Amino acid sequence: MRKIKNPWAHREGYQCFGCCQENPVGVHMEFYEDDADILCFWRPEAHFQGWIDTLHGGIQSVLVDEIASWVVFRKLQTTGVTTRLEMRYLHPIMTTEPQITLRARIKEQHRNLVTIEAVIENSRGEVCSKGEATYFTFTEEKAREMGFTHCDVEDEQLLSM
Repeated sequence: MRKIKNPWAHREGYQCFGCCQENPVGVHMEFYEDDADILCFWRPEAHFQGWIDTLHGGIQSVLVDEIASWVVFRKLQTTGVTTRLEMRYLHPIMTTEPQITLRARIKEQHRNLVTIEAVIENSRGEVCSKGEATYFTFTEEKAREMGFTHCDVEDEQLLSM
């Protein structure tokens, strides 16, 4: 497993709610590549709750939407926009969890439409939510116009989790 380098990190005006580490109100996600999967290990915090000690469903949607975009960045080496996002909430995710894990991968691709499936697991490995996102992916030319050139991984191989 390898950590994915953020291709936007030094771009002027970058304030993504999902992945910008400097966004003071963001969720500060970081991503890893493990074969076909993109992973994120994330710690819920109380200010992201809906009900007491329960992670808000909208925040869960943000997490799934964001990891899906990173599947597009890394696996397809382009960017795009979400055209559809569906969530299934199976079990509550507690904001008291020490860490949750998101896993996402390409389910299918037809021309420039890519369907990505994702799951959110609690700290015990139980699947609590499932998401499916459809992305409209941009051509290489359009991605470059938006400032995207490539998405690499760190050189260092990390231990599998």
